[in-house]
Amino acid sequence: MNRLLRLLQDGRFHSGQELGEALGVTRSAVWKHLQRIQGETALSLYRVPGRGYRLAEPLSLLEYEYLNPQLMQLNWALNLYDTIDSTNAEALRLLPRAGERPFIVLAEAQTAGRGRRGRLWVSPFGQNLYCSFAFKVHGGAKQLAGMSLVAGLAVMQTLRRLGVAEVGLKWPNDVYVDGRKIAGILLELTGDPADVCHVIIGVGINVNMVRAEGIDQLWTSIKEQIGMVDRNELVLTLAATLGVYLDRHSAAGFSALRDEWEASHIWQGRNCTLSSGSYEFSGVVLGVDQQGGIRMRLDGCERSFSGGELSLRLDP
Repeated sequence: MNRLLRLLQDGRFHSGQELGEALGVTRSAVWKHLQRIQGETALSLYRVPGRGYRLAEPLSLLEYEYLNPQLMQLNWALNLYDTIDSTNAEALRLLPRAGERPFIVLAEAQTAGRGRRGRLWVSPFGQNLYCSFAFKVHGGAKQLAGMSLVAGLAVMQTLRRLGVAEVGLKWPNDVYVDGRKIAGILLELTGDPADVCHVIIGVGINVNMVRAEGIDQLWTSIKEQIGMVDRNELVLTLAATLGVYLDRHSAAGFSALRDEWEASHIWQGRNCTLSSGSYEFSGVVLGVDQQGGIRMRLDGCERSFSGGELSLRLDP
């Protein structure tokens, strides 16, 4: 399937004869493969007599042979899949046999992608970035404090290096452009958080997606902002940038990155409501504390909140 998709990913017309010769199959076999691709990926395909076949939109497919050696130089081992339930779930499954080396799980599509608070992460084939970074952490809570916010900084800086302007952070770990979500982060732990544990940082970035169903909030993509980008280069830039930020975090803790994070917080100094289950707290966002918790002024008093089930929204 991938060989045929790679021939079509430029979005141009290719005749059945041309595709068949490239693959060493008949034109009838080409059509059967294309029907299978449509069924498995939901990609839109045009078939025009006399011209051949083309995808409705060009693709930038992930290339193992290109990515693997460069990621190895960055000390990340690569696991690449066409379709998987969830890159975070696969990372957790791979941990028992992964050894000491940090690794990445990448997928062209997810069937059960997950966001924070149990939300579904819409994951169409070949359009966005679905990846999870897995590594071991020694030193307990001090080494974990603020790590999801640090990952957000890495994603934000990656997008800025690609040329995406006006990108900023929303506590705790969403990335926004002009009031619309472009990326999210899901951090999961396994092991003993007080001693030695493994961290999975799941990153979802809207890359070349131009339409989608099932997203219940305003969103944008890199393509909408600056045009289509090569997802392979995005992976390499993100892996390198995240590695730098994780090293800084390991050496000096979140406190060394706190000012940088607050400077990029889109709701800094704004009136917001923080939801926690059936409780809501309304006040002014002051920033984040040394552990990455949100600091708010409520009725004249400063309070900090942290936890995976919290949700912050801007007041009208």
